Amino acid sequence: MSRFLRASLVVLCLASCGGGGGSYSAPRQLDDACAIIRERPHYLRAMTAAERRWGVPVHVQMATIHQESKFVGNARTQHTFVLGVIPMGRQSTAYGYSQALNATWEEYQRSAGNRRAKRDDIRDATDFMGWYMDQSERGLGISKADAEAQYLAYHEGRTGYANQSYLNKPWLMEVAKKVGQRSEMYRMQLATCR
Repeated sequence: MSRFLRASLVVLCLASCGGGGGSYSAPRQLDDACAIIRERPHYLRAMTAAERRWGVPVHVQMATIHQESKFVGNARTQHTFVLGVIPMGRQSTAYGYSQALNATWEEYQRSAGNRRAKRDDIRDATDFMGWYMDQSERGLGISKADAEAQYLAYHEGRTGYANQSYLNKPWLMEVAKKVGQRSEMYRMQLATCR
């Protein structure tokens, strides 16, 4: 076998292993916070760092990430179609663990001094969430421990939250309630596995 072919096989094998943390699949047990952090200990390190920096509890971050991306690092919104068949692009620019929009992510990069941040990096995504929720507490008075209200401000934007746009969206109110319930479930689970 030629050296070129051997080298190509080695490179292909390494690339398929997802080296460098490039695996974007979801953890196996999304309803068990302890299982998530056992499977992906770097998630806990990232969320703990965001909690130290911004004061947003780990369980609130986890519940929000679960709702936004199910812990899939390269999650994107679905494509939209005209006449059901002609692709017209994605529903929004939301991407990554946090499903941050382009403009909001760029605001975060400038404001938090993290110009190289990537939405598909769990450390950057959790830092973004911490920054966003910290801003929501400062500007709207929403407790960082209130996962339900924080999620509404996260989904609707701070202006939308201030204008109570969520009141016209019963489906969103239900989703936010589930985020709050999941946050509490994760909080109780984390107390037993840390």
